[in-house]
Amino acid sequence: MNAKSRGYARFGGATAAALVLAAGAGWYLGRTAGRPAAAELPAAAPAHTSGEGGTVVPYGEADAGHTLSVWLDPRCPYCAVVEKGLGKTFKELADKKTLRIEYHFATFLDGALGGKGSKRALNALGAAVNESPEKFMAYADALFAHQPDDEKDDTFGSTATLLELADQVHGLRTPAFNKAVKELTYMPWAEKVSSAFYKSGEKGTPVVKLDGRPLNVLSGDGTSSVTPAEFTELVGKAS
Repeated sequence: MNAKSRGYARFGGATAAALVLAAGAGWYLGRTAGRPAAAELPAAAPAHTSGEGGTVVPYGEADAGHTLSVWLDPRCPYCAVVEKGLGKTFKELADKKTLRIEYHFATFLDGALGGKGSKRALNALGAAVNESPEKFMAYADALFAHQPDDEKDDTFGSTATLLELADQVHGLRTPAFNKAVKELTYMPWAEKVSSAFYKSGEKGTPVVKLDGRPLNVLSGDGTSSVTPAEFTELVGKAS
């Protein structure tokens, strides 16, 4: 059994209904492991964020035709499937003002599997969006492209790894970015983002919604996403 199969069995195997809904997802199932101890933390939100407490990372124009809401955990292998398969398509459609993306993040896999990679990666993503939405998108792409094969591998808990991956994004390694990653500047913000996930009512990751309507963008076993053409057709049908 490979790493993704193990993750699916552990988080998606609680009920048959959950499996159908998840289509291959990381499920926290109301777990308290990894949940922030205090919901109200002093947190400076990165620039270019939105929502209450700056817990949403948007990309695209506010007057775009649709809103695409995406929930991800940086360590979730099924989230990586979505981002590898459709991340560039999401961005292209946002650049065309077909949709605006609103990214939400969870970090429950740190508690469920042990480690700190989800929150450390989210802190680094906060540092990236503070630089610009475009650098955030490119850095998120780099993180999910280099996600460890086994979700139990806490590679993203390494500051050196997060900085090394940032080298792939032109202009990202500014002194401010480096400092924020090394000193965990946005960790209180990451805790707020994580708390917002628990309050959202979502039961796992990945979740993709178009104008509030859930879209099934993964295959039945979660090993592949729909194609960019198929996703674009789904958006077109909603117009």
